[in-house]
Amino acid sequence: MTTVSRTFDVRPQPAVVLDYLKDFGNAEQWDPGTESCTRQDTGPVQVGSTWHNVSKIAGVTTELTYTLQQLTDDTIVLVGHNDTARSVDTITVVPSPDGPGSRITYEAVIELKGAAKIADPVMKIVFEKIGSATEDDMTTVLDRLAA
Repeated sequence: MTTVSRTFDVRPQPAVVLDYLKDFGNAEQWDPGTESCTRQDTGPVQVGSTWHNVSKIAGVTTELTYTLQQLTDDTIVLVGHNDTARSVDTITVVPSPDGPGSRITYEAVIELKGAAKIADPVMKIVFEKIGSATEDDMTTVLDRLAA
């Protein structure tokens, strides 16, 4: 199991950040590994909403189905799964203690299944690099929302 976590500040207020990030289809804009992320249901984004995510990680394309498991005033939990992996992405958004804006904590817990477990040590390195790129991209995209 691999856990990657980043905490960082952005300019928009928490409500704006949460409204944007709860739609996982927006991952195409801020997740460097995501090639496509297509909503599978209709209506308002809410607990139970699902997305088909296609990502390329370390040159390997993988597809996961993500479900919005939790949505509160400060937390989003998305769970992705396929036959070889399960990912639990928890995004917490609170007012920034350093002034206006928001503090985001993004934690991804990736569990490889079956024979894929053998790659865990290597994947930790890969996911740490992706975590840093995700922080950079997410900060850029979210800061545009404050303009």
